[in-house]
Amino acid sequence: MSQTYETKPGVKIPSRESALPKRFYTDVTVVADGEVFAVHLDGRPVKSPAKRSLALPTRALAELVAAEWAAQGERIDAPSMPATRLCFVALDLIPNARAETVAEVTKYASTDLVCFRAPEPPALAASQAAAWDPIIAWAESALGAHFVPATGLMPIDQDPVALQRVMQRAGELDDWRLTTLAHVTAVCGSALIALALLDGEIDGEKAFVLSTLDEHFQISQWGEDHEAADRLARLRTELVVMGEVLRALDAASAA
Repeated sequence: MSQTYETKPGVKIPSRESALPKRFYTDVTVVADGEVFAVHLDGRPVKSPAKRSLALPTRALAELVAAEWAAQGERIDAPSMPATRLCFVALDLIPNARAETVAEVTKYASTDLVCFRAPEPPALAASQAAAWDPIIAWAESALGAHFVPATGLMPIDQDPVALQRVMQRAGELDDWRLTTLAHVTAVCGSALIALALLDGEIDGEKAFVLSTLDEHFQISQWGEDHEAADRLARLRTELVVMGEVLRALDAASAA
């Protein structure tokens, strides 16, 4: 239930919830339309912010998006709908920004999280090696991309061939997968973690663990505050859903 808060008599500050748009629909359904699947609200198709029909390539993805709409309460909370937001970006923005998106993913790879290691304490350095070395090894075997880890904050010039392999892999993706790859890359600070998630080498939960290793180490040493806990919880949800989006894209479409 939404609330308002009074600062002084006659002055009320609306809560965040009261500022959200009201839910305007009752039924959420998935409707096959040729080779694509649409999400309908009370019989009307969902439109993107650019007024494009939300036509999704697999039923599994449409059902994932539909579940987000069905889960809304009296108000529509867009931040609680990561799959929907991602699909809107794939429809409205990525088709005209593919080159820039591929370049951004490649830029992340040049300073990838898993290649920057702490010199100390030894326990953190060991944890990073145990968690991240397998991702670097996977990139070499799966992509033919040889990345080198470095200790400290000094930049390292990665092999141009390795970066070219990342660029090539990103560039061959369709808009849906490229959008997801770019989003996970930015969230994790790692193109290699995102590519491993894309290829099914890891799931969203593992991507979360790998990308927040440093934060969890600090929590183990100093404890966790509520703000950090909330941020990590949101990040975990986001990455788990991104993994579900990728698996839904891989699912065979069924009418």
